[in-house]
Amino acid sequence: GEGHGPRTERAGRGGCVTAGQLREQGNALFQAGDHAAALAAYTQALSLCDGESERAVLHRNRAACYLKLEDYAKAEADASKAIEADGRDMKALFRRSQALQKLGRLDQAVSDLQRCVSLEPRNKAFQEALRGTMSCTDSKVDQMFQILLDPEEKDADKKQKAAQNLIVLAREEAGAEKIFQSDGVRLLTRLLDTAKADMMLAALRTLVGLCSGHRSRTMAILAELGAPRLSAVLGVEHEQVSLAACNLLQVMFDSLKEGMQKDFRGKEDAVDLKLLIKHLLELLALEGASAHGRDNALNLLIKVVPRKSPKETNNSLSLWVIDQGLKKILEVGSTVCGAQDSLPVTENSRMSASVLLSKLYSDLKCDAERENFHHLCEDYVKSWFEGHELAGKLRAIQTVSCLLQGPSEAGNRVLELEGIMDGVLSLCASVCEAHQLVAVEALIHAADKAKRASFITANGVSLLKEIYKHSERDSIRIRALVGLCKLGSAGGTDFSMKQFAEGSTMKLAKQCRKWLCNETIDAGTRRWAVEGLAYLTFDADVKEEFVEDKAAMQAMFHLAKSEDRSVLYAVASTLVNCTNSYDHEEPDPQMLELAKYAKQHIPEQHPKDKPDFVKRRVQKLLAAGVVSALACMVKSENPALTNSCRELISRVFLALVEEAEDRGGVVAQGGGKALIPLSLEGTEVGQTKAAQALAKITITSNPEMAFPGERIYEVVRPLVSLLHLQRTGLENFEGLMALTNLAGISERLRQKILKEKAVPMIEGYMFEEHELIRLAATECMCNMAMSKEVQELFLAEGSDRLKLMVLYSGEEDEKLRRAASGTLAMLTALHPPICKRIPQVVSAWQRGG
Repeated sequence: GEGHGPRTERAGRGGCVTAGQLREQGNALFQAGDHAAALAAYTQALSLCDGESERAVLHRNRAACYLKLEDYAKAEADASKAIEADGRDMKALFRRSQALQKLGRLDQAVSDLQRCVSLEPRNKAFQEALRGTMSCTDSKVDQMFQILLDPEEKDADKKQKAAQNLIVLAREEAGAEKIFQSDGVRLLTRLLDTAKADMMLAALRTLVGLCSGHRSRTMAILAELGAPRLSAVLGVEHEQVSLAACNLLQVMFDSLKEGMQKDFRGKEDAVDLKLLIKHLLELLALEGASAHGRDNALNLLIKVVPRKSPKETNNSLSLWVIDQGLKKILEVGSTVCGAQDSLPVTENSRMSASVLLSKLYSDLKCDAERENFHHLCEDYVKSWFEGHELAGKLRAIQTVSCLLQGPSEAGNRVLELEGIMDGVLSLCASVCEAHQLVAVEALIHAADKAKRASFITANGVSLLKEIYKHSERDSIRIRALVGLCKLGSAGGTDFSMKQFAEGSTMKLAKQCRKWLCNETIDAGTRRWAVEGLAYLTFDADVKEEFVEDKAAMQAMFHLAKSEDRSVLYAVASTLVNCTNSYDHEEPDPQMLELAKYAKQHIPEQHPKDKPDFVKRRVQKLLAAGVVSALACMVKSENPALTNSCRELISRVFLALVEEAEDRGGVVAQGGGKALIPLSLEGTEVGQTKAAQALAKITITSNPEMAFPGERIYEVVRPLVSLLHLQRTGLENFEGLMALTNLAGISERLRQKILKEKAVPMIEGYMFEEHELIRLAATECMCNMAMSKEVQELFLAEGSDRLKLMVLYSGEEDEKLRRAASGTLAMLTALHPPICKRIPQVVSAWQRGG
């Protein structure tokens, strides 16, 4: 058990010291004031000692030495190790708070002291220390503002430190309240108005702390700063400042929205919320606003306006935004890059506008609301298309593209307006490259979505073929090619359905790869080569050629890491196709027989989609650096990373960790870290695939290496989700194996597993028919039994848990016998009262009870 320290005497050495003796020695030296010698004794003891609880005590003692020796960083590190072993270790918490205070990290010092006080409310020393730290904060606040607002103060380091301290203080409730009470908001407003980037960043990040989860402060701050000032800061040229303003607004929205849900005073909040949103909508169409400010405003609207779940019944915010701002959103979506007087946009702005429109449209509840949306879109397109010169027609067509990529029903409706489709077709033949681009892209988006595909297939295919064969411009030919791919991939993965003559698929793919590798073509155009491959890689011959072309793979990964995020979906689709990680629909055998009988078309699988081929393709992708590209794609906080896109990435990751020997490499390149956010949000399928990939990694690698530091605790929830009943047997099994590994590591991890309510589910699987699942659950329980709470469950009145373990100790399956008797050994060693219960259980059961 954990309670008994290892004996370190080694035979034949005679009188070798033990860890225990060294610890006693260290204690005596410490009492005598020889802190350096005490430190050496504890350090030597650590090298001889394996028991977790003894090691924790030694780390705690070393922290005391380091405090005396004024090495505060090491004191903090050692105290933290003791706290990891036992989060309720008050001595270690108190020592860490002293070290943190000396390191100037007051917020963390306060939080450790608050924990000490909550564990021992009557302890005077803790209360005194907490009061001392807080008052030390009070004088600090005024001092920090003085340094920051002093025009004479030239010491940049000093200002930097003051700014950092303010930000840190504001993260703790007591510090935030202190700043707020010290006229902080007015002073922070002055910092914002200095128009100096570093001062503005300090102010915005401090305000985030003041507003986080605090409704009344948020309202007061909003009143003081004013929505116009906030939206102006969001629209500045400086990218980091704009992003920091975006984070602040997000926090303010969250605080106000919580107020609306919880509170009868929700009316005031709704007014504040609408005021902020109105300014964001105005920013969209404001010529003076920066391009990334516009993107940040769109991202905020995407996060804040639509309902989070269909359970919320109130969609009035979306209706209000459509009413007030739909045309302003379309202003961004209809921007023609490079045209005169066009709004400053980034390569992501139009995509973000499409995502926002799509979310607003899907938030509507009835036909009347949808009709209103359609009318507003139609009016907007008509206003540009009719009575304007060519520039207006281009904007109208660009709007159609934007809608087809977002709420495609609205896109189809505007396509049917008189003259639009003809306008698209005639502009496809334009001599001006920029105009032709707009039209060909609209045609491609229409081919993708249209109910009118038949009309487009009739006119579009011949037109696109013409363009592809005869255009002088790569930028146009590439797009025409994608249109042809989209129209030609109607057969999906089905090998025998090909609209084009045999061999042309391969030719098109070769051309796409060539363009992808051509650095002289701009990235916006090369992106379309990936779009083409996303369709063409349905064909296994194309997949095989693609993974043989390392330069093409790396060019695609390079694009995936670039600023232009609209390429994410195409990259992810191509990778899903190459790794065959889409859902395979098995045809019903009876229907197949009937189809043959009726001479109908039967979908066939391509011989190169058999498992051996897929395995080899995975190896080639790994060698070309696919993992770091995926990790980079997941990091992007961007609307283009939609839930369906996240799901595709999760599918690819699961395929990449299929073979145990590849998992270490996937983790080393950032795969483990990227899987955690994928497993926590997205579609249900996507989250499950990511969780299963995490489980595979946890089973075969050392979890503390794969998920260093705090990350290991974030893996628990996804793994527990694999235990839910609607998951497959394999997912349950892998989830249990992975949790077994984590439960063996530390008490803090076991506590986290308990908190995620996993124990009842683990118990449920101990009764499973399938012997492997039953065994995995029993092994998991064996490790969980090191926790007090789990031991108590075995003593609970009327529980059959102990009986089941005794029963399993006599089963035929040797592994199950070992797991069950191991659990009994653990329970009886750690929790002696259980010894008395075992004979009772056995005798009751021998009597037939």
